[in-house]
Amino acid sequence: MATNLFDKVSEDIRAAMLAREKVRLEALRGIKKEFLEAKTAKGANGELSDDTAMKILVKMVKQRKESAAIYAANSRQELADNELAEAAVIEEYLPRQLSADELKEELRAIIAETGAESMAQMGKVMGVASKRLAGRAEGKAINAAVKELLS
Repeated sequence: MATNLFDKVSEDIRAAMLAREKVRLEALRGIKKEFLEAKTAKGANGELSDDTAMKILVKMVKQRKESAAIYAANSRQELADNELAEAAVIEEYLPRQLSADELKEELRAIIAETGAESMAQMGKVMGVASKRLAGRAEGKAINAAVKELLS
């Protein structure tokens, strides 16, 4: 990757400002704010690895979707739609999400690799899966699929 995620987001903020894309601009500014906080956090030495950036993006998408669900449940659909639109913008910076079948395929390989045979070894599988599938599948989906495959 020629430019890192931080630089790409900064460039895209300029483009969104010129195009007057309000929702996109808000989402990108939110990303940049989180990235800057991570860069200036204790022990970060002003650096932001793409790995750390991915974790931040996954967390942000999850937050937007949870907020949208709460807004929708409280009959505030316009706010829910805004949160989902921001989540969609943030997701553009994440790798393509695995389908359910692709996820199970990856997990079967990890289970074989770790030698797990029962629910007792679920922790071992989850540890490897969480690292390897970060940004490509939600933790809840990984957890559910591992339970299904091990039981």
